[in-house]
Formats: sequence, structure tokens, C-alpha cells
Amino acid sequence: MQDSFKEKFLNDFEPNQNIAHKICRLYTSNKSDHNDLFQEITIQLWKNYPKFRGDAKFSTWMYRVALNTAISLYRKSTRTIKTNDISDVVYKIKSVEYDDTEEQQLKSLYKAIRGLNDIDKALVFLYLEDKNYKEISATLGISQVNARVKMNRAKDKLKKILNP
Repeated sequence: MQDSFKEKFLNDFEPNQNIAHKICRLYTSNKSDHNDLFQEITIQLWKNYPKFRGDAKFSTWMYRVALNTAISLYRKSTRTIKTNDISDVVYKIKSVEYDDTEEQQLKSLYKAIRGLNDIDKALVFLYLEDKNYKEISATLGISQVNARVKMNRAKDKLKKILNP
């Protein structure tokens, strides 16, 4: 019985694990924290998998669990002392053939998104994942109208951050 449960979880989780990685990238700024958050999200998904009823798609449920886990850990981490990871300073690859314009734009975007509040981060993330407002509202537990209003406000905030 346990093996079939494990297989069912893995069959649902593996094709959707990029969701967790993307959320980790939003809420962390270095590889170590990314790995820790990914592990915590995976643990929470595993622990809560028996409660997954299948009312929504697995990916929608996974978004909700992953975002709640990330937000909870983010709130806890804001109470601790921040330190700089030396690898962020030391590690930089330069390549003549590689144009890092897109990567720099993505880094700027993720940095700007990290400056938003927790709900706005989640909204923007789901929007960037091409989720419609119905899916966004179901994932976050808010109305579609509220999701649209909050999304427009989040876009305005991002414009101000990215184009001061």
C-alpha cells in the first residue's frame, strides 16, 4: 500500500517540480536557501498529499502548498539576521559568446518581485506562469475581481521599481 502511495505522489510531483523551483527562485537569493526551501516544499507536499482530494488540478494544489510554505518560511526568515553569501560575490562567469542581457533582465525582474509583499509576489508569479485569473483566484483563495485589482497594482509597483 505504501509503495503505491509513494508512486502516485511521485507521478504527480515529478512533472510539476518546476513549480517549486520557480517559487524557490522568487523567495530566495542563493542556491543554499533555494535548496532548503525546495526541500521544505517537498516535505510539505508529501505530508499534505493524503489531504489532496483532487477537486482542483494537482498543479493548482501544489502552487498553493508551495506558496504557503515559502511565505511562512520567508516571514520567519525576516526575523533573523541577514548575512551575505560569499558565493554571490565571488562566483561570476564571463563568456565572450554569451549575451547575459536576458539573464540580467530576469535578475532585475526577480529582484523587483522580491521587493513586493507576499501576496503580490504570488500573484505576479502565477501571472508569469500564464495562469488565468480564475486559476490565480482559486490558488490564492481570493475573488477573480480582487486578483485583477491586486495584479494591476502589483504591475504598477513593478514599473516604479524597474523604471524609477
